[in-house]
Amino acid sequence: MNILITGGTGLIGKKLTETLLRKGHSASILSRSKNTSTKHSNQEDSKVTYFTWDISNKKIETEAIQKADYIIHLAGANVGEGRWTDKRKKEIIDSRVQSGNLLLDAVKEHNSNLKGFISSSAVGYYGMVTKDKVFEETDKPGVDFLAKVCEKWENTALKFKQLNIRTIIIRTGVVLDKNDGALAKLLSPIKLGIGSGLGTGKQAMPWIHLEDICNLYVKAIEDTEMNGVYNGVAPEQVTNQEFSKTVAKVLKKPFWFPNVPAFALKLLMGEQAIIALEGSPISSKKTEATGFKYKYRNLKDALEDLLKK
Repeated sequence: MNILITGGTGLIGKKLTETLLRKGHSASILSRSKNTSTKHSNQEDSKVTYFTWDISNKKIETEAIQKADYIIHLAGANVGEGRWTDKRKKEIIDSRVQSGNLLLDAVKEHNSNLKGFISSSAVGYYGMVTKDKVFEETDKPGVDFLAKVCEKWENTALKFKQLNIRTIIIRTGVVLDKNDGALAKLLSPIKLGIGSGLGTGKQAMPWIHLEDICNLYVKAIEDTEMNGVYNGVAPEQVTNQEFSKTVAKVLKKPFWFPNVPAFALKLLMGEQAIIALEGSPISSKKTEATGFKYKYRNLKDALEDLLKK
């Protein structure tokens, strides 16, 4: 299959491209520029076709859409970068909604044979709250900013379903990679022996190994029975405190510093601190019911793979 990927140079996109090529698929990437020198390794780039798009001006290379058997839509402004000013909030939403609508219009015009549309979303859909309840795919969206972002993001993706195109949405948890994302940010203080929990430390931290989330996207392509929404999280539920302690244990570092107070994070991050301070358990049952096999079901195994290489 020829898979067209948006956000192909991000954390998931890079690894997913490598995974797809290894499994015999071909990959095309939509990018703002065709300069590929720093996007993937030279070996990967020789096998990847790059196309350009300009979301703000509603332009996209026609061939990218015409060649696609599946589209995997990962593009979206990073919610963890920059303070959430009104301008930044608009960028976060527009980057998801406008890009999705541009793809939809292009597919309507140039590819009536698209086999599937697979969109990223996030577990923030359920709201950044700390509850004992384990959220499932059928639960309603939350009411905070991230929940609204995810709801609008998903509503855009669901327009493809109206075209009778198989549509899958993957609500992703914290993706673990030692070089990027949340884990990379946690490593520095823990390596220095000053790691600690955040706020109460009781908030859940739904996570998934980078390799597993990429394999889940491949599963969504290859398993034509998959339809609708799936949680992209590992089966093991851990709190923020447990997560940080496990990182310290794997690194053989002490973990005794008092938790970072919530008010300090709010002063530093503003409204965005909710990402670090709140979280509820997320169910992986529907994902497992598809027959998907996690390589890393528990946090200790995932961290040992990432941190002991």
